[in-house]
Amino acid sequence: MFRIEHDVTVVARASNGVEALEAVRRLQPDILVLDLRMPKLDGLAVIRELQHDDLRTRIVALTGVDGDLAAKAIELGVRGVVLKDMAPELLVRAVREVHAGGTWLERTAAANTVGRLLQRDAATREITSRLTPREIEVAQMIAKGLPNKAVADRLRISEGTAKVHLHHVYAKLGLVGRMALAQYLQSRGLD
Repeated sequence: MFRIEHDVTVVARASNGVEALEAVRRLQPDILVLDLRMPKLDGLAVIRELQHDDLRTRIVALTGVDGDLAAKAIELGVRGVVLKDMAPELLVRAVREVHAGGTWLERTAAANTVGRLLQRDAATREITSRLTPREIEVAQMIAKGLPNKAVADRLRISEGTAKVHLHHVYAKLGLVGRMALAQYLQSRGLD
């Protein structure tokens, strides 16, 4: 599609996230069109890796109707979001707009993203009204699969104190177990 555009040069194609990351680091393109769902290394992981590099490459993300993925990509600095089922010429327009320094969000992607961000904002207000900041830290670490000892070490508290915080989280949220906590946070976009 891009090869027929007179003002666009395709410098590389990648079939997975690892190849995409290597190509961007090697070639430093102006624009990276990145599928958020790729094998070996997903698009969000590629974006996170590229944040460590001092590159001027701007990213246009391709996604399905998953508002959560689009919202996370935008939070990570993606300048354009295009739905995979949209007309191909819209992707070309998005690339041109982002290359010119602008941003591009398809209406559906924007609506889904805004909806997800509003849901996350409401969930954040809800959880901060019920838990202390330390309990939120403990809950998020536990939900990511860290054992009590690792949580305690990271927060520089005793393992017993970490367990007390976790007990308070369970009691205040009416949850039983780590899986329930992880599902609770994930369903609210707080993971």
